[in-house]
Amino acid sequence: MREKALVLERRLRKFEEVLKRRQKDLVLFVENVKNEHNFSAILRTCDAVGVLNVYFYHEGGKSLPINEGITMGAHKWVLLHKVGEPLTALRSLKRKGFQVVATWLNEDSVDFRSVDYTKPTLIVVGNELDGVSERVAELSDVRIKIPMVGMVQSLNVSVATAVILYEAQRQRELKGMYEQSSLSQEEIEHIIHKWAYEDVIRTRRKA
Repeated sequence: MREKALVLERRLRKFEEVLKRRQKDLVLFVENVKNEHNFSAILRTCDAVGVLNVYFYHEGGKSLPINEGITMGAHKWVLLHKVGEPLTALRSLKRKGFQVVATWLNEDSVDFRSVDYTKPTLIVVGNELDGVSERVAELSDVRIKIPMVGMVQSLNVSVATAVILYEAQRQRELKGMYEQSSLSQEEIEHIIHKWAYEDVIRTRRKA
């Protein structure tokens, strides 16, 4: 596939270096986040901590606009999966061995730092106003909250997502999980082909 690359060799080396640190078994599910600024900031954090796959559901089936001024291009380096029915997608990932960890403002929810994120983990964050839907929360294995001691009850969804993902990154770094690739070489080559050839062609056609 490399012979078809339409980027410089140093760019290819950067792609491979980044992909070897991507966390195949740390996945984010974004349920009905409506604000493009929030969604874009979430994607930027995902790239920063090594999340590869982001699933998203948007009520009404609409594609959520991405604000490139906020992502700074980060949306190009995560794999986005649009979901038509959240529960079906979540059940499928649970069958693959993921623990589902959902943000949920409830007295029974546990401190987000008490979860073991070194396990295959799907983190679910929800809508700015209502949070994660009740049906999705019921499907989760763990419900978490970020402790708050101020007057407001919760953080902005993009900030909350960043706080949780960086805790996951901290735990995984301590365990050395960023030092060994979770992707096979075949998977890495497949994604590099997408980034270095398919996506370049698609961008040129739009120009």
